[in-house]
Amino acid sequence: MPKDLIKKVDEFATELETALGDNMVSYMLFGSLVRGGGRNVPRTLLVVRDAKPAALRKIEEHISKWAKKGFPPPLIFSERGWYDSADVFPIEIEDMREAHRVLRGTDPLDGVVTTQEDLRAELEREVRGKLLQLRTEFAATASDGKALGSLLTESASTFFILFRATLRLAGRVPPTDAAELVMETANLADLDGTAFDWILGELADKKQPNLKPYDVIGDRYVEQIELLAHFVDSYEIKPDQGSGE
Repeated sequence: MPKDLIKKVDEFATELETALGDNMVSYMLFGSLVRGGGRNVPRTLLVVRDAKPAALRKIEEHISKWAKKGFPPPLIFSERGWYDSADVFPIEIEDMREAHRVLRGTDPLDGVVTTQEDLRAELEREVRGKLLQLRTEFAATASDGKALGSLLTESASTFFILFRATLRLAGRVPPTDAAELVMETANLADLDGTAFDWILGELADKKQPNLKPYDVIGDRYVEQIELLAHFVDSYEIKPDQGSGE
C-alpha cells in the first residue's frame, strides 16, 4: 500500500476521531487499497452510535475537505443500521471482510453474518442492474474509441466485485489478483476470459492499443457480462453451502 496515501487516510481518521469523540464506533479502510493490484482509491467505512444530521455536523467540514482532495467520502452507518444491513448488502460486506484494515475503534465485521440466499438475491439484482447501465452507456460511447476504453476500465472494478461475489456464491474463495479472478470466474460461469485481456492490461498499466470506434473488444466485454447474468439467474444454491461470518 502506498505509504503517503495511507498516511493521509490515517490523518483523516484522527480528524474524525477527534471531532466525533465517543460517537465513533469504527473507522475502517477497505477495498483495492488494502487488497493491492488495483486502483489506489481509499474507500472507508465509518460506524457511529448516532448518525442523525445534528450528530454528524461535527464532521461535515472534514468530509467536505476530504472530498475536495479527490477522495471518496466514507460510507456512514449508525451502529444499529450497520448490523441490520447484513441481509441487504451481503456482497459489499463479504468483499470488505476479505480486504479491510481497522483504523479506529472495533472491527465492524465482527459478528456480522450473511447468508447465501441473501447473497444470491443481491447478486442477481446487481448484475442485472449493472448490465442495464453498461448497455446504456455502451450505446452512447461505442462510436468513440477513447470514451469506450474509459467505460470498460471504469466499469471493470464494479464487475470484478460481482465476479468475487459469484465465486463466493459457489463456495469458492476469490483470488486477490485480477487476472486470476477473471480466469476463475470464466471457468465457473463458462465465460471467455480473453475478452478481458485489454482491460487487465490497462489496469496493470501495460501499453495497450487504443480502441477504435465500435471496437470488437467492447462488444466481447458486454457479451461476457450478459453471460454472467444468465449464469447467476440460473444458479441454484447447494444445501451444504453455509453463511459468511
